[in-house]
Amino acid sequence: MRILNIHGYKGNPENSAYHALENIGCEVVSPTLRYDYDEPEKIIEKLRKMFGNEGDVIVGTSLGGFFGALLSVRLGVPVILVNPCLMPFVTLPQLDFKGNIRQYMRLFPEILDIDISATSTIIGGKDDVIEYHDFTEKLLRNKDFRIVPDGRHSGATLPLENYFKEILQQYI
Repeated sequence: MRILNIHGYKGNPENSAYHALENIGCEVVSPTLRYDYDEPEKIIEKLRKMFGNEGDVIVGTSLGGFFGALLSVRLGVPVILVNPCLMPFVTLPQLDFKGNIRQYMRLFPEILDIDISATSTIIGGKDDVIEYHDFTEKLLRNKDFRIVPDGRHSGATLPLENYFKEILQQYI
């Protein structure tokens, strides 16, 4: 199975999700994204071009979760979100973001149209970066929604391999 892995702000394409996916035998495409310098629509277009064929799945971590959710809405494809930053206009200013935050505000309403039956989400109960996972839970709660009580923002604190194995079985 081919996965488009979208890393978070100040993150790395070879993040915890990337390694977990590779460890369970997935083909992972994981681009480097320059969130501070590229406009969100340019990032979306880059990711859309990288997204493969029918049967592929998107995994988005943190700010990558925002873009994963947008692509899921626009393309009608499944998405797995890891500690998603669904309101980047709230979080990014706290992280010394250098880009135009207004562009994220304009895109935000689109994620409200996400198909939760094609969305899986895992969050850390002690996320030390994103403080509004109650919104995430209200928007995305379904049978595949998981809270890891002692999990933090880092995917390394979450049981990603087991979660991905469980969720990806639905798409094989």
